Amino acid sequence: MTLYPNLILDALKNVKYPGNGKSIVENNMVEDDIRIDGNKVSFSLIFEKPTDPFMKSVMRSAEAALKAYISTDIEADINMKYSQPAALKPANPLPQVKNIIGISSGKGGVGKSTVAANVAISLAAKGYKVGLLDADIFGPSMPKMFGVEDEQLYMVNKEGRDWIEPVEKYGVKMLSIGFVVDKDSAVLWRGTMASNALKQLITDAWWGELDYFLIDMPPGTSDIHLTLVQTLGITGVVVVSTPQEVALADARKGISMFRGEKVNVPVLGVVENMAWFTPAPHPEERYFIFGNGGAARLAEDLGVKLLAQIPLVADICMTADNGAPTATKLIKTENELPDPEAEAFSSLADAIVKACEERNLQLPPTLKVETH
Repeated sequence: MTLYPNLILDALKNVKYPGNGKSIVENNMVEDDIRIDGNKVSFSLIFEKPTDPFMKSVMRSAEAALKAYISTDIEADINMKYSQPAALKPANPLPQVKNIIGISSGKGGVGKSTVAANVAISLAAKGYKVGLLDADIFGPSMPKMFGVEDEQLYMVNKEGRDWIEPVEKYGVKMLSIGFVVDKDSAVLWRGTMASNALKQLITDAWWGELDYFLIDMPPGTSDIHLTLVQTLGITGVVVVSTPQEVALADARKGISMFRGEKVNVPVLGVVENMAWFTPAPHPEERYFIFGNGGAARLAEDLGVKLLAQIPLVADICMTADNGAPTATKLIKTENELPDPEAEAFSSLADAIVKACEERNLQLPPTLKVETH
């Protein structure tokens, strides 16, 4: 059988495009590049965009039509072209953010979120522009800590499109999945759903210009951590632990993950939370309930900085539960006396700023983890 272009087109008229029910010839989806070499036929099909959901089925139907209406001996080589170019993903989804810092912990219950909230407020009190993302998808706590559990999210139009507008309080721009789920119900999402929700809070929100963008990461190591390092080039991470050996073992694993070749995110340092207990009536006394100096030894063993030792004080817990973390006491009038717990978080914020500046002088910007 002699093959010629019109014979090919007649066969392809029997292939319907599911999107509108018309044939791919009627839709002008067959490119004018048909090539014939014996029983070998090559041509291109034009789709609107690379994400067309019917692309594979149309290509299979086109090949089947050639064999059904012309000859089973035909060998078809079908190429794809697109009328719209693929949307380019921005190399940096947060171009106006200078430093992106993850607040991480190897296990839950070590006060990671408390540290993240107080550091964010401390930085804002020092005059920095600060954003805070609650990335603990399955245990969001920032809305309660900031006293904004009942806040509604709104959209704001910037640069010709609509964006999610972060909630702002204590000088901190903040977003959490807690704003869009029932605060009294568990979040029962598979990993993909959680990752997509997290990406939306990062890339579809108007964070604007920030000096520091803090991410309260989930405890442990999970696909949420992978989503974050695949979405953003993280400047560095701060690892929070208690002096307890169980917590330190998990903190060591977390540091190992960030330092691994595939992730390669700098570790700015370790925070030892609940380092000791001091009774309010006896501020000079220290009781090492969870062990003495464990995180300090961990930092020394791994060659990272010990950024701070935060004491176990009931006021830190109560203020967070009441929606006004301890660091809000830094936003005070000149006549107010300094608060020791608030000053501890202020010193930690200073240490993080210094560690971040040193990291930026010594190392190139962190690259996103590429998937293949």
